[in-house]
Amino acid sequence: MSLTRIYLGLGSNIERERRLSAGLDALAGFLTDMRCSPVFESQPVGIKSGPFFNLVVSAYTDLPLMELDRRLKFIEADNGRYAPDRKGLPLDIDVLLYGDLVGNFDGLILPRAEILRNAFVLWPLSMMAPDRVHPEAGKTMAELWRDAQIDQVLAPVGFKWQGRQLTPPALL
Repeated sequence: MSLTRIYLGLGSNIERERRLSAGLDALAGFLTDMRCSPVFESQPVGIKSGPFFNLVVSAYTDLPLMELDRRLKFIEADNGRYAPDRKGLPLDIDVLLYGDLVGNFDGLILPRAEILRNAFVLWPLSMMAPDRVHPEAGKTMAELWRDAQIDQVLAPVGFKWQGRQLTPPALL
């Protein structure tokens, strides 16, 4: 069984702590060597809503890309993402990177464009994988974050999951 390194972006603006914890619990059930970035609060981008909590997860999976994406949609659905009467975004989980795949895979475009556009993706990703080279930009995540000119304000927030503080006190 071959394992692929993946990076996922998670966000929530409704019951943020509960929804992110539920998403992380679900992911921990089928991903290997799962690690979490610090959690950041950010203002919404592209939608009118309250502020989000965002983080990046690094892990390994033996699932093919489309099966992974299907499972992520189920986790989102279990957390109210597709409820007809929802307000805001209870849980969003995006595949940012799946190994070194580049291209359009049944509508799932990799690497995810938000890596280069949103501070709430790039900053935590650069913390998780500073030496990882973006497969299209040709720069490391640390270089991309250092050179980024993204006009978004992020605030690190204290966040515990399974008894572990995800955001180091030095950031708070």
